[in-house]
Amino acid sequence: MEWEWIEIELTARQLEIVQLVKKHAPITGEQIAEMLGVSRATLRSDLSLLVMLNLVSAKPKVGYFPSELNKTEQPASSWTGITVKQVQGIPVIVTGALSVHEAVVTLFLENAETLTVIDDQKRFLGIVTAKDMLKLTLGNSQAGSMPVGMVMSRLPAMAAVSPDDQVETAIRIMLAHGLDGVPVLSPEREVVGWIGKTTILRRMLEQLEKADDIHE
Repeated sequence: MEWEWIEIELTARQLEIVQLVKKHAPITGEQIAEMLGVSRATLRSDLSLLVMLNLVSAKPKVGYFPSELNKTEQPASSWTGITVKQVQGIPVIVTGALSVHEAVVTLFLENAETLTVIDDQKRFLGIVTAKDMLKLTLGNSQAGSMPVGMVMSRLPAMAAVSPDDQVETAIRIMLAHGLDGVPVLSPEREVVGWIGKTTILRRMLEQLEKADDIHE
């Protein structure tokens, strides 16, 4: 099965945020929201996207800055050249024949939010989340014995990335599909990793810490 990568153009509001940051930096999210006449919560996803794409930079307790800084000021803040395989994590893999009850147990034992489902040839089939299984089991006493393959999300309803894709591609796909993470697949569609918001945010935190060390 093949799927197409999705390209996302910045909205008018996102472009306006970038201009406000350039003009008024350092500026807080609350100040940006007030200038645009919207709530801080409304801007949360816009600001997250702009930071992830390195269009603006953020520093805790200070605010947002333009990202066009020279390399001596911010050497580690750019996502340019960073590939998925550099930040990906290890997926929790199950087969579609696993029961929903066993899948729930696996989620708890592995402390995971998402399971990656494969077929007998170890090729990717889809993902299943705790929310998926909760919806199924509420009011359904027989749900625990059902195979997890019946409740998983399949392609092309969701998307995936390859190890050599840019992290930016993974971010765009997650935002486009409203996902917390996506599987990393080989050309043969075998699952070789997982990249999610947690791994990306961890990388962003590392970048901020490195930048702080440079400024000290």
